[in-house]
Amino acid sequence: MPILELYNQKKEKVGSITLSDAVFGAEINRALVHQVVKAQLAGERQGTAKTKTKSEVRGGGRKPFKQKGTGNARQGSTRSPLMPGGGQNFGPQPRSYQEATPKEMVRGAIRSALSDRVKANRVIVVDQITFKEPRTKDAEAVIKKAFGLEKVLVIANADANLELSVRNLKGAKMVRTEGVNPYDILKHEWLLVTQDAAKALETRYAVEA
Repeated sequence: MPILELYNQKKEKVGSITLSDAVFGAEINRALVHQVVKAQLAGERQGTAKTKTKSEVRGGGRKPFKQKGTGNARQGSTRSPLMPGGGQNFGPQPRSYQEATPKEMVRGAIRSALSDRVKANRVIVVDQITFKEPRTKDAEAVIKKAFGLEKVLVIANADANLELSVRNLKGAKMVRTEGVNPYDILKHEWLLVTQDAAKALETRYAVEA
């Protein structure tokens, strides 16, 4: 089982914490992580790109020139895809890019991503992070000055002051335990996890019998 040092928000050691092998020490399935991240990013695409076909372009009711005698290829409409200003053949049409990802696939990818960060020694566990009021300067004092972290994902239970404090801090993002996803974990180099959040992750993403 991974055993990590436990800090307070001033980066003072206050003990250690033993993490679950099932969530933080699982076998890393890179193919699964890739599939889930790809599906997550695909689901964020709007899918609104569209071009007009011949039937949707305005005009084109008359024949552009007579059938014979001009030397041109015969044409029946000025809105033909062969004519300037005409419709487009095989252009993009509105569609959904959603890919099916069963719940257990997502859970497995999250376990792999968390385990990868633990294996790389990129996880820091703190007993708690609390602010009296939402201030970006306070979040900067903890994340950047005390721990010296850049590109960090803060994982904690719901806390309005913490969420608002981290929101405007460059290179940092906070997610609640229920919003953890493989893409955010892989996008950020460091994970700063509160002790309560670590236990919540173990409960939420433990392997179901």
